[in-house]
Amino acid sequence: MKTRSHHNLVLFVAIVSLLAPLAPAVAVGSGATLHDIPVRTITGETITLGEFQGQVLLIANTASRCGYTRQYAGLQELQERFEDQGFTVLAFPSNSFRQELSSDEAVAEFCEVNFGTTFPLFSQVAVHGNDMHPLFTFLTSPETSRFPGRITWNFNKFLVGPDGTVIDRFDTQTDPLEDEVVSAIERALAGI
Repeated sequence: MKTRSHHNLVLFVAIVSLLAPLAPAVAVGSGATLHDIPVRTITGETITLGEFQGQVLLIANTASRCGYTRQYAGLQELQERFEDQGFTVLAFPSNSFRQELSSDEAVAEFCEVNFGTTFPLFSQVAVHGNDMHPLFTFLTSPETSRFPGRITWNFNKFLVGPDGTVIDRFDTQTDPLEDEVVSAIERALAGI
């Protein structure tokens, strides 16, 4: 039998899910951590990044029709190489630069067919502007990141420690398999 408190919790989660895209500043400066940020999976389920607490994460803003789309292959290779050690790639498709497919379903199919992705994909988000998703506000804000600054193109990559701290940032031109990325992941995993 479900209790009143269970129903209140369900209502609270539903309200937070609806309001999160409308209030990107909520995650920054409010005492919230990266793990408190609600996100929507590519299949439409709302979760928080708390599901990945304790893991080393590589968070990337991605796009399916970009000159750097081939980086999905490198992200998948990193996932396969390090997933058993507590590492996960999180991909956030974005049409902020007008290079993403029209639906989450199309993005999911594109990634599976062309790159065999097994890492989590999320619903499309904005990575700059007034409708910037709270996650990317958190990742780029000087209040919450050692590597602040505007995202200027697809495939920016943020390395996040198990405690939700942003520990490194790699720009678009840095391939996921470059030594500096792999070494940073290995150092982060060694600290777990």
